[in-house]
Amino acid sequence: MVVIQLIILGLAAGAVYAVFADGLIAVYRATGIINFAHGAMAMWGAYVMSQLHSDSRLVFPVWSISLGDGPMGLWPAALIGLVNGVLLTLLCHYLVFRPLRKAPALSQVVASVGLLLFLQSLVALRFGTFTITMAPLVPNENVTVAGVSVSVVSATAVGAAAVICLALWAYFRFTKYGIATRAGAEEELGLRLLGFSPDRLALIIWILVGFSSNVIVILAGTLVGLDPNVYTFAVIPALAVALVGLLKSFWAGFAAGIALGGFQAYIMYLAANTWWPKWAKVGLTDAVPFLAIIVILFLFGKGIPARGRITEPRLSPVKVPAIKLPVAAVAIVVAVLAVTLTSGNYRYGIVTSMILTIMSLSYTVVTGYLGQISLAQTAFAGTAGFALSKVENELGVPFPLSIVLAVIVAALLGIVIGTPALRIRGAQLAVITLAAAIVVQQFVFNNNVFTPLKGNPLSGPKIFGLDLSVRSGTNVSRLQFGLFTLVVLVAVMVVVVLLLSGRTGQSFLAVRSNERAAASIGIDVSRTKLLGFAISSAVAGLGGCMLAYSSAQVEPGSFTVLVGLSLLATVYLGGIGSMSGAVLAGIIGPGGIVYMLLNQAVDLGTYYPMIAAALLVVTAILNPLGIAGGTRIMADQVLARLRGPGRPPTTGDAAGPVLRTTREEPAHVDAH
Repeated sequence: MVVIQLIILGLAAGAVYAVFADGLIAVYRATGIINFAHGAMAMWGAYVMSQLHSDSRLVFPVWSISLGDGPMGLWPAALIGLVNGVLLTLLCHYLVFRPLRKAPALSQVVASVGLLLFLQSLVALRFGTFTITMAPLVPNENVTVAGVSVSVVSATAVGAAAVICLALWAYFRFTKYGIATRAGAEEELGLRLLGFSPDRLALIIWILVGFSSNVIVILAGTLVGLDPNVYTFAVIPALAVALVGLLKSFWAGFAAGIALGGFQAYIMYLAANTWWPKWAKVGLTDAVPFLAIIVILFLFGKGIPARGRITEPRLSPVKVPAIKLPVAAVAIVVAVLAVTLTSGNYRYGIVTSMILTIMSLSYTVVTGYLGQISLAQTAFAGTAGFALSKVENELGVPFPLSIVLAVIVAALLGIVIGTPALRIRGAQLAVITLAAAIVVQQFVFNNNVFTPLKGNPLSGPKIFGLDLSVRSGTNVSRLQFGLFTLVVLVAVMVVVVLLLSGRTGQSFLAVRSNERAAASIGIDVSRTKLLGFAISSAVAGLGGCMLAYSSAQVEPGSFTVLVGLSLLATVYLGGIGSMSGAVLAGIIGPGGIVYMLLNQAVDLGTYYPMIAAALLVVTAILNPLGIAGGTRIMADQVLARLRGPGRPPTTGDAAGPVLRTTREEPAHVDAH
C-alpha cells in the first residue's frame, strides 16, 4: 500500500512526461524534427495565467498591459494563458521550424537548442527565476479510493493526459489529415501529388501540440510548480518516454510517462532512507531516463522511422585547416599585447576568451569535422576540472601530471558517452549526449559526495619554481597565467590543425559525409567515431582544467548544461566547421571579452544569453556556415572575381581545401 501511495504522488509529473512525449511524437511524425525546445514552449501559457491571476497583467515577450485592477478570475486567466501559449507555438512554427523542414539535422538541432535557450532566458527575464506555486483549477484536495489517498489535481492531470493521448491517436488514425500526415512521413512527394500541403498538415499538429502541452502544464503546475529550468529540461525524460514507443506509439508514450513519474517518486522515497547509499541520493532520478534512452536507441534505433524527403539536405562545406605562419604570428603577437597591456577584469575577460576557444575547438572536432552532434562538451570539461581537483588535493599529484590525468579521465568519459554513436547519429545522438550531460551535472557535479560543500579549491599550477597561478593578492588576473593560457591555446590549435589536416581529418570528413562510403574505402567507422569523441572530450577537458585554474577552484556552476548549450550557440554562430569560428566563439562567448565589454558599457549581462540564442536561431536558418564561414565564402568570391575568368577558385567543391558533403545518411547507421 505504501508503494502504491508513493507512485500516486508522482502521477502529476508522469502526466507532464506523457503529454510532452506524445507531443514530441506528433511533431516528429509531421515534420521529422525532434523539438528540444518542447518544454520551454509549453510553459509560457501557465506563466501568463499565473501573472494574470496575480495582478491582471498580461505579459507579452516584449511588453505587458493591464487588463484590470486586482487579480483576474482563475478560469479567464487560464483561457487567456492557453491562447497565448498556442500563439507562441505558432510563432515558433512559422519563424523557426517551418524554414528548417528541409535543413540538415545539425541545423534543426541547433535551432531548437537556440529556441530552448531563448525561451528559458525570456521566461526568466519576464517572470523571474524563482519557483511559482500556481492556484489550482480543480479542488486541491485528496479523495480516498480503495484505501489510497489520491490528489484530485493528480487525477485530473492523468485524465487530461489520457484524453490528449486518445485525441492524438484518433486524429492520426481516423481523420483524413491525420492519415495524410502519416503518409507524408513515408513519402512527401506522393503526398504533394495527392494535393496535400505538408506545411499545412504540420500547422495542424503544432496547434494540437501547443494546446495540449500548455493545458497539462496549467493543470499539473499546482503540484509540480512553475520553474523555467524544470520544464525546459523536462524534454529529456519526455524524450525517453517517447522513445519507448519508438517515436510512433502514443499509447506507449502515455503509459511510459505515467510509469516514469511514479518510479521517480518511489526512488526519491528510497533515497530519503538512512540505509540508502549517500552517493546515490542525488541525480539517480535523472539517470533513469538517460539509461532508457541509451538502451532503446542502441538496441532499437533502426525501428525509429526516418522521414521521407523529396531531396536530401546538404551539409555545409568544411575547410581543411592549415597553419599559415604569417597569420599565426600576427595573431600571437596581438594576443600577447592584449594580455600584457591589460589588467584586472579586462585581462581576465581575454583569458576567459582563450579558454572558451579551447572548449569551442572540441565542438569543431566532433561536430564540425566528424559530423556527430554532441551536447555534452561541458560535462567533459567539468569532469576534467573535478578530476584535477581530486588528483591534486587528495592524491598530491603535481602539475603538469595532474592535468594530464584529468584530461585522460575526460577522454575516457567521452569514449563511454560516444559509444552509442556507433549505431546512431544526428538528432538521436544529440538526445543521448544532452541526457548524459544532465546526468553528469546532477549525479556528479551537484552531488555532495563528489563535490563537497566546502568546495574544490586549486592552488594553481607551478613548474620549475615558476608560479603560474591566476591570482596574487588583489590582482585577479596575473600576467603569468595569461601567457600560460595563451601557450596552451596555441599548442592545442597546432595539434588540432595537424590532426584535421592529416589522415585523421580526412577520415573524419569521410565519415561525416557518408558512413557507408567511408567504410567501403577501408575506413574503420567505429574506430574513427570513438577517436573523434576521445580527442574532442580531451580538448574540452583541457579547457575545463584551465577554467578551473582561472577561478582557483572548481565550481559546478561553470559546467552546467545551460553553459554548454550557450557555448554551442556561440560556436555555431561563429562557424562550427572552421578554426576561426572557434576563435570567434571564444571572443563572443559567455564570460569572454566581448561579453565583459558589453556588460560594462550597456549592462547587457542579463540579456546576453537571450541575444546569443536569438542569433543562433537566425544563423541556423539563414547562414548555417556561421560568421567565419560566411565571411570566408564572400572573401573567396571577391578573390575569384579579382583573378578573372579561367582561374580556379580557392573554395568550393572544385577546390582541394574544401570538402562539401553531398547527402546526409540516416540517423541510425550500423557501422559494424
